[in-house]
Amino acid sequence: MTVWTVHVREGRPVVVVPERFSLWAMLFGPLWLLAHRAWIPAVLVLSAFVAAGVLLPGAVNVVLTAGLAWLVGLSGQDMRRWSLARQGYALAHVVAAGDMDAALGRLYVAHPGLAEAELTAGARGAA
Repeated sequence: MTVWTVHVREGRPVVVVPERFSLWAMLFGPLWLLAHRAWIPAVLVLSAFVAAGVLLPGAVNVVLTAGLAWLVGLSGQDMRRWSLARQGYALAHVVAAGDMDAALGRLYVAHPGLAEAELTAGARGAA
């Protein structure tokens, strides 16, 4: 079972972020962060990779780059949460569920007002 954090912002869809290691963040680093709209962490991670590539010799570069990639995999979801907070999202709830759909279902059962707000935000986005 995974723990999910739920982030809300007025007039925007709910964002659900898992609390776990991200293989995709480890493999694709800055691109993964950009895909999740974490602009500042993406630039910082890319800068760290470029600096390691330019400043360090071969074997040290490989080890440090692998270590950086591992750290991005470990903290990628935390960087997403930080970016969401900077975009005005507030941490609303923590939900434990097997997958994101189940997490949203449990959230909406416990807090029906969020489901209504989500439908209203979706209706405005479709109009």
